[in-house]
Amino acid sequence: MRTTSIGLLLAGSFLTIPAMAQTDGAPDNGTTGSFGLGQIIVTAPRTQGIEIDGNTLSSEAIYTFGRTALDDAVNLMTGVSAGNSGGTRNERLVFVRGFDRFQVPLSIDGIRVYLPADNRLDYGRFLTTDIAEVQVAKGYASVLDGPGAMGGAINLVTRKPTKELDIDVRGTVNFDNDTDYAGYSTSAMVGTKQDKWYAQASYARSFTDHWDLPNDFTARVPRLEDGGARDFSRTEDWRVNAKVGFTPNATDEYALSYTYQEGSKGAPLHISDTVTTARFWDWPQWNITSLYFLSSTALGDRATLKTRAYYNQFDSILRSFNDRTQTAQSRPYAFDSPYEDRAWGGSAQLDFAASEADTLRLAFHYRHDRHVEFQTSFSTAGLPSTEPRQTQTEETFSAAIENELKLSPDLTFTLGGSFDWRNLIKAQEYGAPLGTSGASVLYNYPRRDADTWNLQGRFDWQASEALTLHASLSSRARFPTIFERFSQRFNTAIPNPSLKAERATNAEIGGSWTQGKLRVEAAGFYSWVDDAIFSVLTPAYPCTASTTPPAVSTPGCALTNLTQSQNVGSGHYYGVELSVSATLLPGLDAGFNYTATKRDLDYAANPAFRPIGVPTHKGFAYLDWAPVEGLHIVPSVDLASNRWTLFTATPATAPQLYYRTGAYVNAGLRVDYALTPQVDIGVGGRNLFDDYYTLTDGFPEPGRTLFASLRVHY
Repeated sequence: MRTTSIGLLLAGSFLTIPAMAQTDGAPDNGTTGSFGLGQIIVTAPRTQGIEIDGNTLSSEAIYTFGRTALDDAVNLMTGVSAGNSGGTRNERLVFVRGFDRFQVPLSIDGIRVYLPADNRLDYGRFLTTDIAEVQVAKGYASVLDGPGAMGGAINLVTRKPTKELDIDVRGTVNFDNDTDYAGYSTSAMVGTKQDKWYAQASYARSFTDHWDLPNDFTARVPRLEDGGARDFSRTEDWRVNAKVGFTPNATDEYALSYTYQEGSKGAPLHISDTVTTARFWDWPQWNITSLYFLSSTALGDRATLKTRAYYNQFDSILRSFNDRTQTAQSRPYAFDSPYEDRAWGGSAQLDFAASEADTLRLAFHYRHDRHVEFQTSFSTAGLPSTEPRQTQTEETFSAAIENELKLSPDLTFTLGGSFDWRNLIKAQEYGAPLGTSGASVLYNYPRRDADTWNLQGRFDWQASEALTLHASLSSRARFPTIFERFSQRFNTAIPNPSLKAERATNAEIGGSWTQGKLRVEAAGFYSWVDDAIFSVLTPAYPCTASTTPPAVSTPGCALTNLTQSQNVGSGHYYGVELSVSATLLPGLDAGFNYTATKRDLDYAANPAFRPIGVPTHKGFAYLDWAPVEGLHIVPSVDLASNRWTLFTATPATAPQLYYRTGAYVNAGLRVDYALTPQVDIGVGGRNLFDDYYTLTDGFPEPGRTLFASLRVHY
């Protein structure tokens, strides 16, 4: 059985579009190229071009700054930071105001991306080259959007055709530090918008042959990493999407969408850890299929019904090899671990305008997740052995209500709440139950259902034509995964079927001010975190002679140094966000954003613990200079202070050691020239000064990279 997972399962709920998410106060009718049915609720006006605000990242910004993967793209925004999981999982992470991938749901066109076993998403697998925008709701994420948004929500919105013939083709070739070929990315979209229907097909592909370590990297353990091209850094992802929509009138829309994605990746090794046994892992298969239907129907003049239905499947394989050559599987730690995940569900939302000042919204969500795993193990003693299929099945429900009331023409109060519940249908495991001896068996963990509540409120005030202010308070929870409840972590952990939901209470005040070509946006946030899940060292666990629970204890026998997931943590996350964009001179635009985030999270049993992965200070700045028509010169800089990480080269009996790392100042440059109104060429680079830094212990980030690109649009 695989104890860690790499896949994803698209499952979740349709997310809605409020008027406040649009710059003109009206629903998106598709003129922006963004698929309106797939947008979520964000509470800031949409910016234009490559401007970056706190809630929306446009396709133009993604292309201009060369951010082809989701983690790299959202790192441009305030309150959001990218990271690296470290270890052989080789996963890219995203934190929203300090909350991690378990606490911030990810969706594509409003359909949640969810891994039923452990939800360990790899944000580097999500391509951004063919999407219209990325939306991020921070702290206050509407209860109408479904369960789990403890710290916010992220949504990738696909494109939608805006004219009779809509074509966009993009291609980029990447080069490493020595200007050798390093990979490419490409995307193509063709669509048509007619009077009562539209259709579109898109394709995106990203291939990394390798990336180089900075030139000042010094090899500490050459057998793990000798410098130059990073070993096992090869990745490949591609995706196709097709959608067709029917718009019978000005208010109604019905869309059917199909997505298929394949991916594979390697797993670089820690550059210096000789204490922890190296794992030679590879992911040759990471395939997703998703079919979903979204609709919006006006019921008279006062009501709107929004529905969706979906079916998704995910198939992946993780392989473990004897050594770094990755050619043989004949040792006890070698295995093939396939996952087969399926999900289906639906949701409905009814919006009713009781009056011009009062709107009531009701929503109901349902999701069914089915996870199947079966590992094939290898050894020198005999033929490969394959486990029986182990199935884990759950249902998740959410019922939500929200009321939007205009207290005056300029002041709006929104109050919402929801009740979520989860039914565990089956959770199987194969092996000798913890504390027993004898042959492995297929058995079921104890079933425990769970429920939780969510409550939130928000004031929005249009103080003047230029100034908008808001204040919000939101209490949200998220259910623990099956991994957190039941995984025995190679017989070192005790299951906890009764593990409760984590909770965060998020407060925010902020606003935006626009005057001519100057726009300023700022927010302050504070979150109280309760019932945080930690692995806690437990008292001695009794050994037993039986292999079938409930087992009978064996006198004089006990297992020690075991852990268990428990709701013992609490703390506070707080900080500020600021973004500024302006036209300094004709042909010269500028933008800057800054985030300060402080996290105090602990539990009494481990005073040395530090929350890892999030820098205290982070910023991004750029200039967009057009000295002549058709030419754009865009220098930019990413910067971040250091962050906590865990030193992994520590003997099992030694205390954990945390230290700070990861500070960087990375310069970038892009130069684009329009050969014709439909054809652009560009060149540029990232980390131009070849800065050496690591975001997590033992895993350096790429050095200097260069690129050349071509874009054709019609």
